[in-house]
Amino acid sequence: MDTARAPLAELARTAFLRACRLDVETRKPGNVSVASAGHGMTSAQFIASAGTAAAGLFTARARVGVRILDAVRRTFDAVGCNTNLGIVLLAAPLCAALERFAPDESIDASRWQAATERVLAELDIDDARLAYRAIALANPGGLGDAPEQSVRAPPTVTLRAAMALAADRDSIARQYANGFADVFGAGLDAAGAVTPATEHRAMLDAFLTHLSNWPDSHIVRKQGAAVAQSVTRAAAMHHANWRAAGRPLESPGLDAWDAGLKARGINPGTSADLAVATLFVALLTNAALPSNA
Repeated sequence: MDTARAPLAELARTAFLRACRLDVETRKPGNVSVASAGHGMTSAQFIASAGTAAAGLFTARARVGVRILDAVRRTFDAVGCNTNLGIVLLAAPLCAALERFAPDESIDASRWQAATERVLAELDIDDARLAYRAIALANPGGLGDAPEQSVRAPPTVTLRAAMALAADRDSIARQYANGFADVFGAGLDAAGAVTPATEHRAMLDAFLTHLSNWPDSHIVRKQGAAVAQSVTRAAAMHHANWRAAGRPLESPGLDAWDAGLKARGINPGTSADLAVATLFVALLTNAALPSNA
């Protein structure tokens, strides 16, 4: 495909699907990948999920809540399990924000973030209601259970307000509260100027950055805060060593850590979701889309 002349919506869909494929093409410690299945899931399920979820996420003029619920329903119809709820929750506002640009317009990260902030500011209770239904359908362990605004009860506040209540314990909720500051900030800084030649390194760098900076929310829910904090400390060490070695595509140290995390049932899934959102932004704003994406 000639990405130089493709409309923005087509480029965005290509960037999203490429980011999702990079998620499993890149061996990231503790995550499912082409090289290393785990947690009862395979890379094929993640790739199938991305393709079917994209139809919901890129529905023209749909509200954010509709995009979320449609994408989650399509995912369950395709693979029968929750492979991408976090990705969907992050991608929906980003996709909606892109509709604020002209079809032939080139965008940069700062303008996309500003448009995303406007989308977040306009979220309402209907968006919350639809998102709650999606989260309940996906049924991720512990996600959505809270003293206030639990997804098990009808919402009484907007989706952004509900996410803000969870922002101190969930990194995806924090993006709704802070205008995707972690994605457009530390994440993009780590990914750098992505090209087809560097995209796998960019994915791994973004993942390790997110995992090093914040305890992974999925690990907190599954194994507790102490385990999550220990993984974050280990991530910082591995990240520094990997960068010092020149960011190699093959890393025995990271591969061994990957195997060790999976043996303990530890999956830094939220960090992977944040990395996918980061690469979605990086690929589109850098126009780094290979023809076979």
